[in-house]
Amino acid sequence: MTEYLQIGEVLRPQGLRGECKIRPWASDPSLFETWTTLYTEEKGEYHPLAFDFHRLHDGFVYARLGTCATLEDAERLRGTRLFIDRAHAAPLEEGAVYIADLIGCRAVDEAGQELGVLSDVLQHGTVDTWVFSGPRPFMAPALRQVFPEVDPEEKRIRVVREKLEEVAVFED
Repeated sequence: MTEYLQIGEVLRPQGLRGECKIRPWASDPSLFETWTTLYTEEKGEYHPLAFDFHRLHDGFVYARLGTCATLEDAERLRGTRLFIDRAHAAPLEEGAVYIADLIGCRAVDEAGQELGVLSDVLQHGTVDTWVFSGPRPFMAPALRQVFPEVDPEEKRIRVVREKLEEVAVFED
């Protein structure tokens, strides 16, 4: 499991004094108020970045990152993905799993046949949609009836084939 979890992306500078507008990917954007250090990633290495939370407005986070003091400083961070180390991430409810731990899990049916590898999680409604790559790519809602067991340590998701056929969209 990865030590760092992706929690947002710098969208653009906000104002003239180095503040940035950030799209939060954390399940609860108010968590940004509690963090003082975030991380950036470059070539597989993570680098700490001071984080000074200013406000939360319309679902976006506004903050100063690192030593940003001007519009130009903040502009250089546009598009930067932000991470939190696992030790400072929000604790999970029982049975919940971080998306980062799901990516790369193999979908395996009752007969032991591998159907694909989870490559993305779409969050556009009340139920997440899991996207699998493989010989026959497909998307399916993350329902317990379809995926009754998720084991991120073994990188395996058990699939009920009959239920999957009812709800999945296959790429042909």
